[in-house]
Amino acid sequence: MANARETVQPTHAPEPASAAPLLSIRGLGSHYGPIAALRDVSLSVGRQQLIALVGANGAGKTTLLRTISGVQKATSGRIEFDGEDITALRADKRVRLGICQVPEGRRVFGPLSVEDNLRLGAYCRTDKHAIAEDLGRMYAMFPILKEKAKSPAGTLSGGQQQMLAIARALMGSPRLLLLDEPSMGLAPLLVEEIFNAITELRKQAMTILLVEQNAHAALAIADQAYVIESGEVVLSGSGKELLENERVREAYLGI
Repeated sequence: MANARETVQPTHAPEPASAAPLLSIRGLGSHYGPIAALRDVSLSVGRQQLIALVGANGAGKTTLLRTISGVQKATSGRIEFDGEDITALRADKRVRLGICQVPEGRRVFGPLSVEDNLRLGAYCRTDKHAIAEDLGRMYAMFPILKEKAKSPAGTLSGGQQQMLAIARALMGSPRLLLLDEPSMGLAPLLVEEIFNAITELRKQAMTILLVEQNAHAALAIADQAYVIESGEVVLSGSGKELLENERVREAYLGI
């Protein structure tokens, strides 16, 4: 894996500086049958920013990411990406716009090789030369994936599968990267490695929306953050502000 002394060239073109957010959500609702999973959620993700979303299990964090990526249907409200209304857009078309998600639980294709998993991440792309270059960048960022390039993804450890899931999403050349619980179930040393990778992507000016139960780690690297409870956004502010917020410290930081 790349460390703080190494430089891995970005796999995407950084978003141009602009006052307009890349992602804007207003009054978003989503239901599972009669049960409201999201209620009147409003938030924005600025270009070249890392936005953290924290909350307890069942708060609606994963549902929000699924609704942004189009896997879960929005039942009210509006989602805009780069000024375009994508509320009713199919999930595959959102990927083509540059919205790529690393799902909770990694969900790699176990029988396929590591390299085939990575190439599947680029299935919407036709620029073969650039795809080959990005594959090399993924191997530079996560050297263990190069070592195991021909191995079935299902034989990797949990931490290695998480690296593969992140790299697979990056192969889509995302404009917005959605990360869902990237540290879940990992040993502390691997959690540190994953957050080092996320920090490196942030330095490359990638726009990231990070869902993470490890609230302290997420808020420590976030430009802005939101707290979600029972499907509603109840607090927002800079990462530093929420780290110092008494309600957040008591509920999510154990302080």
